[in-house]
Amino acid sequence: MDFTAALPTFVITLREGVEAALVVGIVLACLEKAKAQQLNPWVFGGVVAGIVASALVGIFFIGGIQALSSQYPEYASVIEPSIETVFGIIAIALLSWMLIWMTQQARFLKAEIEGNVASAMEQGNGAGWGVFALIFIAVLREGFETVVFLVAKFQEGIVPAVGAIAGLVGAVLIGFLLFKGGVKINLRLFFQVMGIFLLLIVAGLVVGAFKHLDQTATVLGEINSQFEGLCFYHSQVASNPSCLLGPMAWDTTGILPDNQFPGIVLKALFGYRAKIYLVQAIAYPLFLFTVGGIYLNSLTVPKVATTKTEQKVG
Repeated sequence: MDFTAALPTFVITLREGVEAALVVGIVLACLEKAKAQQLNPWVFGGVVAGIVASALVGIFFIGGIQALSSQYPEYASVIEPSIETVFGIIAIALLSWMLIWMTQQARFLKAEIEGNVASAMEQGNGAGWGVFALIFIAVLREGFETVVFLVAKFQEGIVPAVGAIAGLVGAVLIGFLLFKGGVKINLRLFFQVMGIFLLLIVAGLVVGAFKHLDQTATVLGEINSQFEGLCFYHSQVASNPSCLLGPMAWDTTGILPDNQFPGIVLKALFGYRAKIYLVQAIAYPLFLFTVGGIYLNSLTVPKVATTKTEQKVG
């Protein structure tokens, strides 16, 4: 079994999972400080409920795609790439937003969570539900982003799910080392490195989303003449022209194929493709320069603020 497809989901789940683990750890530390450990089961209940809800969302989406393909078999070859296009776009938007937002808000995370826990505990008998809701939403938010990414890659089979489980296990281990093992980890450096990987993975999603969009238009034109007009690019010069993406920018299949090592690893982590068309060749660096520029700019925070975030949480 080729586990290369598990690498992107491992990186994403590890990063998302560590964020969720930080929230859980801070909440547990707050409850311990307030001598309210009787609320700890509500925390763990929120974690389990968030994971289960995320899994159910994934099952619902994939089941819906399969049901559509079964109900409309004549359009089955169109449904899958079109769904992958839609979920690819959603995953690009969610992961890009998360990457930038989390980087900007990281230095205020501890204070914000402590305030939310204090507000929940002021609810008296409803304190448990308040803590449960806080954890559930935090885990579901991170889980939903991962699920959308997995659905966008559902054609790759079960391997991406294996990477997601491994990333989740890694996140739990890091959380345990931080809050119970007394191990100090430079979280700022960790999130910066994971952020660079995530940025490149999402840039690869941009390339893939254009590919699926082009595939959708091509197949629609083949099965229904009414959609032939979607393929507006027609070249008398270029070989194997794209339907929507213009002429082929390069073809390195003979030098570095993306279905063999090391090309397959570059494809999984950095969005490399052996065959790239003009629109994809423009979109990839454009995404990196725009979203990557915003992300890198968000890392340049005042030294006082960054010092606080580097302190051991809890």
